[in-house]
Amino acid sequence: MLVEQIMNRNAVTVTPTTPIKEVFEIVKHTRVHHIPITTNGKLIGLITARHLRQHCTLAATEGNDLNQRTVGSIMKTNIITAHPLDFVEDVALVMYQMHIGCLPVVQQGQFVGLVTERDIMRTLIEMTGISHPSSQIEVEVENQVENLAKIVQIFKDHQLNISSAFIYPSTVPNKKMLVFRVETIDPRIVVSKIKEAGYHVIWPSLPEE
Repeated sequence: MLVEQIMNRNAVTVTPTTPIKEVFEIVKHTRVHHIPITTNGKLIGLITARHLRQHCTLAATEGNDLNQRTVGSIMKTNIITAHPLDFVEDVALVMYQMHIGCLPVVQQGQFVGLVTERDIMRTLIEMTGISHPSSQIEVEVENQVENLAKIVQIFKDHQLNISSAFIYPSTVPNKKMLVFRVETIDPRIVVSKIKEAGYHVIWPSLPEE
């Protein structure tokens, strides 16, 4: 999945000459947490709600007039950005590693959208299929090519659609965890067939007959 499929194309933006007090009011009424700062469509900075609140609190303590200062004076300018054709997984990794809550999306020098942690979380939920009636089945297998195909064939034999499939390392050496979400609310029959085929089903843990 690409960034252009999940980014917010209508993100709230301001210019560097926008008064800090006005930006604070925007944050308060729209409840956005990140505001890109642009000039003629070009991204030049970013301000977060947290940074803005901290600055406003400090200004109030020191008796400074926020009406006389613009957001350009406090914006962050060293910004990591994404491209619309970046993979969502790559963007998620960058956000995790860099401890940042959003990435402005830039194409040919122009700001075109914003990706936030919430967008990433929503996309993950959609990718797993968990928001629709379904069941999760986890199977531990030897790290061999044919195992995935064999288990998928069992689902096919029982006319079960797969909403999502993930693979991650098992805690046991040379084994993998296959995690499927299938379109049924009663997976007992297919789980039994997977076990009969010699596979170790981790979840659901059904009682032995």
